[in-house]
Amino acid sequence: MAIRQSIHDEFDQGQGILRLIPVFVPRRFGQPGRRLRLHPDDYFALGTARGAIKERWFSSVITAMNGPLAAPDEGLSYVLPTSRKQEEKFSLRDAIDELGAAIIGDELKQKYGTWPMYSKFFDYATPLFHHLHLDDASAAIVGRIGKPEAYFFPAQLNNYAGEFPVTYFGFDPDVTKDEVRARLAQYEEGDNRVTELSRAYRIELGTGWYTPPGVVHAPGSYLTYEPQWNSDVNSVYENITAGEVYGYDFLVENCPEPKKRDLDYVMSLMDWDKNIDPHYRKHYFRPPITTAASDERFTEKWISYANPYIGAKELTINPGQEVVVKDEAAYGCVVIQGHGTFGVHDTEAACMLRYGQVSADEFFVSEQAARNGVKIGNPSFSEPLVILKHFGPNHPGMPTSVEG
Repeated sequence: MAIRQSIHDEFDQGQGILRLIPVFVPRRFGQPGRRLRLHPDDYFALGTARGAIKERWFSSVITAMNGPLAAPDEGLSYVLPTSRKQEEKFSLRDAIDELGAAIIGDELKQKYGTWPMYSKFFDYATPLFHHLHLDDASAAIVGRIGKPEAYFFPAQLNNYAGEFPVTYFGFDPDVTKDEVRARLAQYEEGDNRVTELSRAYRIELGTGWYTPPGVVHAPGSYLTYEPQWNSDVNSVYENITAGEVYGYDFLVENCPEPKKRDLDYVMSLMDWDKNIDPHYRKHYFRPPITTAASDERFTEKWISYANPYIGAKELTINPGQEVVVKDEAAYGCVVIQGHGTFGVHDTEAACMLRYGQVSADEFFVSEQAARNGVKIGNPSFSEPLVILKHFGPNHPGMPTSVEG
């Protein structure tokens, strides 16, 4: 009862806006890019057995499922109460379960029962392995859901490009299924060099991509803002990446047991037509689209759009301005530059956080608060206030095509 009352009290005091506590997630693979604005001493804050911290999650109602050494709530977002006492925190998942449509709106509540997506910064100095995410049908076989995702590359968090600022998507249109299958058959024999069959694009800051389920991809080494569905189901096609070896289990971890040695089944996880799309960049590259509401006081751009799952915007408030910005759907957000006010809350971009420290840069905005409009102030005389906002699939203003 006490937690339920706290949820309602915080929701009312925040006028429909909740302040969230930073969530950092370690990974065993890859090398940390060290651009998460985390203290240099804290990238191994959870111990070397857990690996380095390479991700920060936003607006998450799911856990990272990072193995038996992980805390059971790893990856889950928590609300920071107005008392600023972490011992009085409660999870965003509990808040959404309690508040329901009052926070996420009727449409999301009825269709999904909860907030259906989250976002993250993933931050690797080295490229990630060539892998795909399963679609709903394939994921359901192993009791999971599919994973579409989008990428945006913010300049504010990319003071250097890492070791390989290039992303592979799919395969060259002239590649055959037999060629791909032959590379997978080499998975336990030696370096299968599957990216020799792929296509690479140099990453351009201030732009993004949409990656559907079933498309094999190997993200490059810029820090990436990634809105995604509430899932993480992989099949890793590349067995050696940047000198790290990945065992056969990485290829088949989301296959039913009788199919783990069936390469035809593994191949069926691909959406072959999308992988060899000769116009892949035209269909899935996402240049920013400036909204009609933008004016001399602020600029708002769609940075993730034209898909049925997730959307995102970049909002820039010019120095010395105070504006009311409206949206027609609930959203999570993170401030990446500047300081000011966000609704009734003070806010500032994090410069350096210790692991476990609270911040003033992350919020969750209820649907009604978004529709009423959030008053945002930037008191600086010189620096813009920049906010990244992530939405579920129900924002009616989200462009449905690259042309807007």
